[in-house]
Amino acid sequence: MAGGEGFSDFFYAAQDGLTLHARIYGNDNRGQLPVICLPGLTRNCRDFHDLALQLAGDLENPRRIICFDYRGRGLSVYDPAWQNYNVGVETADIVNGLDELGIDEAAFIGTSRGGLIMHVLGAVRPGLIKAAVLNDIGPVIDPAGLAYIRSYLENAPRPTDFAAAVELQKTIHGAAFPALTEADWQRFVHAIYRQEDGRPVADYDPALINTVLAMDLTQPLPDLWPQFEALSSVPMLVIRGENSRLLSVETLAEMGRRHPRLEAVTVGGQGHAPLLETGELPDRIAGLLSRSSQKGLT
Repeated sequence: MAGGEGFSDFFYAAQDGLTLHARIYGNDNRGQLPVICLPGLTRNCRDFHDLALQLAGDLENPRRIICFDYRGRGLSVYDPAWQNYNVGVETADIVNGLDELGIDEAAFIGTSRGGLIMHVLGAVRPGLIKAAVLNDIGPVIDPAGLAYIRSYLENAPRPTDFAAAVELQKTIHGAAFPALTEADWQRFVHAIYRQEDGRPVADYDPALINTVLAMDLTQPLPDLWPQFEALSSVPMLVIRGENSRLLSVETLAEMGRRHPRLEAVTVGGQGHAPLLETGELPDRIAGLLSRSSQKGLT
């Protein structure tokens, strides 16, 4: 049962004993598929708050929404071994959480890192993913985009208050996100920072940056085309920011050629990764879910 803020907190143990967290919105409803939300590299479950409220509160098709914090993010415990901040371990963590909740099939929404985890989930748990929303991510990642992410994560100063945090994020991301309103920036900042001793603090383990620093971005990154094609029977919506540095126009076009049921939307005035509660995106996501809503159907 959701609490006063529209959600309840769910804590569970990873295979190595680390305590992990997710938010649960809404209730199981009439056999509707639950929706699993997986955030980006340094992000957390709050990224999906407004979207989750809309989907859980839909008058015609209310559904259960589970938004995960990976280890070292949000309310999940930091891992003393930063090398465990990788897609393989995080995929196993999500599987543990789904098993604890008794979920064996669901619709998935994955932003960036979350979309990569979805590719792996489709391989290790065939039949789990019944509908897929990939937010600004695909089987091929542009190394230049990762280099840009590494640069701002490595060099970002710590703001003194939330007003300064908004200005900092506008400085870093404003050119790629001219469509955002002041309210959008405020929501964005309060999703990525927590308050600590009256100051905003990025809500992830600082050691997470080591995983990006360890990458050799001069070499081509391995692609995930076989894993993507394993999802070719699943209804899929791919969202791309018009100014994305990670998901290229060419990769999106190739995804459409390889996936006969793929829908694509490009979000004007946004980069990596579009805010899912903005514009037409909630309706597009709800539409995909309604076309693949019943458990046991694909």
